[in-house]
Amino acid sequence: MRKDHSDVDLTFALAFPDIYDIGMSNIGLKILYHVLNQRPDVAAERVFAPWVDMEAEMRKSGAVLCSLETQTPLREFDAIGFSLAYELTYTNVLNMLDLAGIPVLSCERIDKDPIIIAGGHCVFNAEPMAEVIDAFALGEGEEVVLDIADALKASRGRPRAERLRDLARVAGVYVPSLYHVEYNTDGTVCGIVPQDDAPARVSKRVVADFDSSAYPEALIVPWIEVPHDRVALEIMRGCTRGCRFCQAGVITRPLRQKDREVLLQQARDLLATSGHDELSLVSLSSADYDEINLLVRQLIDEHSHNRVGVSLPSLRADADCVSLAAEIQRVRKSGLTFAPEAGTERLRNVVNKNVTEEDLLGAVTAAVELGWRKVKLYFMIGLPTETDEDILGIGDLVQKVVNVARGLKRPLAVNVSVASFVPKPHTPFQWRAQDVPAELERKIGILQSSLRVRNMQLSWHPPTGSLLEGFLARGDRKAGRTVLAAWRRGCKFDGWDDQHDWGKWLAAFEETGVDPAFYANRSRSYEEVLPWDHIDSGVSKRFLMVQDRLANEAKSSDDCREGRCLNCGVNELLPDEYSCSAHGADLQEG
Repeated sequence: MRKDHSDVDLTFALAFPDIYDIGMSNIGLKILYHVLNQRPDVAAERVFAPWVDMEAEMRKSGAVLCSLETQTPLREFDAIGFSLAYELTYTNVLNMLDLAGIPVLSCERIDKDPIIIAGGHCVFNAEPMAEVIDAFALGEGEEVVLDIADALKASRGRPRAERLRDLARVAGVYVPSLYHVEYNTDGTVCGIVPQDDAPARVSKRVVADFDSSAYPEALIVPWIEVPHDRVALEIMRGCTRGCRFCQAGVITRPLRQKDREVLLQQARDLLATSGHDELSLVSLSSADYDEINLLVRQLIDEHSHNRVGVSLPSLRADADCVSLAAEIQRVRKSGLTFAPEAGTERLRNVVNKNVTEEDLLGAVTAAVELGWRKVKLYFMIGLPTETDEDILGIGDLVQKVVNVARGLKRPLAVNVSVASFVPKPHTPFQWRAQDVPAELERKIGILQSSLRVRNMQLSWHPPTGSLLEGFLARGDRKAGRTVLAAWRRGCKFDGWDDQHDWGKWLAAFEETGVDPAFYANRSRSYEEVLPWDHIDSGVSKRFLMVQDRLANEAKSSDDCREGRCLNCGVNELLPDEYSCSAHGADLQEG
């Protein structure tokens, strides 16, 4: 959407710190773009990170980074909002600011410079970017972004420091310059002290009425093919399955479902305005939507005559889900993906992944019988309490999957994808140590030797990339010094395997005197002050401790939608009429 900047009171650049192809698949970016541009007094435009060849040409010619819609230099906007969905995009943020001619460090900006804001999952530990970002928006953005816009409009023309203090008064906004971090002699955080009447804890924003929350009525159709080139219908937010490694499942609580009739109308509108031929039903666990079967049938019946397909990006490993997938994919059939996460039942109980071997093999049997010829299996290595036996269990489980197809005399290609466990803030495993790269390499070697299967492909990410992610995920403000040093040495696109340069990061660690193992490979006590303790995700520390202790005993917890309320604490963020369905049942103390 193009607006004349002279006709509005506030200009806002929505910045995605990765290439256009990736950013245009981001639902959050689409929602915020819609929300801001609905207001006649605000103009919101987009900007993405230029790839390395384009950046080289820009620096060679002296060109500055501009917005996509009107080619306005970023430094001329009132505010720039970065989406921090992944820790390995941090150096891209610095690079984009530098390309825009904006000082990289917040303390070096002057009154005329844009206010730099960030949101997304990573801001639940904002500290590694605290000296770069002026203000962080915690939680869901549809409402808080409008409050931020109002605060910026009201404070226009005043000194930058005063404007940031005004932003800190907005619920859900964390302004790091108003907090002083004190350290113990051993390098751990002693305390995070608010200044100038800033709140001691900043709570995330939650959209209580999900049905009436803002959602685009029309989509910008990318001018190139992008990874998720389809209409995305967000059917739920939050997840109650409680996987103990999963940050998204914690910070997006409470679970809210969108009314089926609202979804059907959104599908009609978005298909009519976009020309897309696929609907993706998006959530952390889409098959858990209460009316998923009815919703799927109605979408297919209404749109299949136009050859519109429906997809579920997340499936449970059970036969019922496969039958649902078969119904969904009668228009077009793609591969199936299951995430057992671990190779043994003991370790699945540790991480609270309530999937049995019988569930997985039953799902594969149903898939093969229904005509699928390819499945993808996701596993994690380096999980807490993991042994070599658990690694060998992955090989055993993959062999059993292959044997299912052989028994049915059907061909089946199996792709195995392995991720390294990274302990994330606000999860039950936030206190756990991460395996060092050498140990992860050893475990990958064990896994490779155990997978002697035809028609099977194994893929994994570099263990050094996982170490970097763990360092940034649990870092404090001192970690930000290393981010700055690494960027100055040329690091960017750190999440891309072909751009990941561990040598430059090692040099940055040496230059800044920061040890990544102190943050990634060290376990923490429950008494230690964590760099993110002043950020309130809505889920209590007590609940996370209970879940961590249950992991030590290899005990799983029930999904609270199906059993007792686990008393995670998130209901305190919502009015009573929007509290989760399990609340009010007997509380489970663990």
